[in-house]
Order: sequence, then structure tokens, then C-alpha cells
Amino acid sequence: MSDTTPVEVLTALRARGWTLGVAESLTGGALSAALVAVPGASAVLLGGIVAYATPVKHTLLAVDDELLERHGPVHAEVARQMAVGVREAVAVDGRAADVGVSTTGIAGPNSPDGQPVGTVHIGVVTPTRSRTAQFRFAGDRAAVRAQSVAAALDVLAAALRE
Repeated sequence: MSDTTPVEVLTALRARGWTLGVAESLTGGALSAALVAVPGASAVLLGGIVAYATPVKHTLLAVDDELLERHGPVHAEVARQMAVGVREAVAVDGRAADVGVSTTGIAGPNSPDGQPVGTVHIGVVTPTRSRTAQFRFAGDRAAVRAQSVAAALDVLAAALRE
């Protein structure tokens, strides 16, 4: 990871004139908190949704119910659909966010579905493309969550450079 800062992400979004929506699961609002800690973030960040419970990923972010049932919430396509869904979920005056970013994974200490603790998927959707990235982080729950926030900033920054 390149340790992208929230300032760098917000500056890149502002330079493109793009707005952002954030969908979080395992990070529980930590990514949004990192972004809103930057003065002026409101010029870019429209909002965030913590969709911690699996059914909320469907009801608030429109993640396909069959996908969730078949693969569970920790899956690349779930991350992508969360990023798509949050764009509409944070729409202002009928205008969706230009960019959506999402985090979903297993912070531990246990895994409810047998995937290794530390498995994380990040999704990013922009007006021109979508991408997902999978990670396997080590450490305790707090370490996995912190690494997930850093990874989300890195993946988002990389998508904004494309």
C-alpha cells in the first residue's frame, strides 16, 4: 500500500469535479471519519452508509439478494455492488454521487463463513470504470480495520488516476 491520505483523495476528486459516496461494512464508519476529518470534505463527500448487517447491504445499497445468499457478504462482486449502490443512496436533488467506494470483509476475531480473518474486498465505481481489490490483512481486529481504511484510500486514489 502506498499510504494515500484522505487529503490526496479529496483533492483528486475535487480536481475532477466529482462527488463521493462511501459504503462501509467491516470499517464501520472509519473510512468516512477519516475523510470528514479533512476541512472542506463536504465539497466532495455526499455521505456514507454503514451497512454492517448483511441484509442492509441489500435494502440500502441494492446488493443482489441471491449474490449475498450464494456467496455471503465478503465477496468482490458484493464490494462492487455496494460501491454502485451507495452512489444512488447518497444522491442529492436526484443527482447520484459520481464515485462510490466500499469496504467489506472479516475483521475477526472469528469468521462466520469460513473465510480467513483479514479477508477484505474494496470496491470503487467511477463514471468511467469499476474495480475491486482483495486483500488479506494480518493482525487483530483493530489492525485489520485500520489496514482496510488505508487500502480503500489507495484503491480509490488509483481509480482516480486512471
